[in-house]
Amino acid sequence: MAASSHAVLAPDYVPGYATEKAADLSQPETRRRLSPAAIKGFLGIVEKWSLRDPDARVLLGGVSNGSYYGLKKESAGKALDQDTLTRISLLLGIFKALNILYSKKLADAWMTLPNTNPIFRGQTPLEYIMQRGLPGMITVRQLLDARRGGQ
Repeated sequence: MAASSHAVLAPDYVPGYATEKAADLSQPETRRRLSPAAIKGFLGIVEKWSLRDPDARVLLGGVSNGSYYGLKKESAGKALDQDTLTRISLLLGIFKALNILYSKKLADAWMTLPNTNPIFRGQTPLEYIMQRGLPGMITVRQLLDARRGGQ
């Protein structure tokens, strides 16, 4: 029998191996619990990357001015939706990977610097992500994770 080329998802429990189970973002209580830390992390990234508010709003999926400023002011009780939490999770992963790969100064500037990688087609990573949305975030996250892994 030929070996299958299909990816196999790892089971939730494998004896002898520690596995992390992803948070179920479809659950309102999970979103309520994770939202304050996600908002705080996102606002920290906005500051570190020196993003303008319109760019930050695009990264969150095109939220309105009112929603964005409300989020900045009253982050404690706000429960984000699944899409917004997913976007923030990807951005936090990008931020973490950049800080593992590069000096603090370069890590903070990388998203807004010209990049010759063919993936970006002459754009900065930030422009690439803003144009492509979630798929762009996933691509940049995968690129940086591959670099972290030495690939």
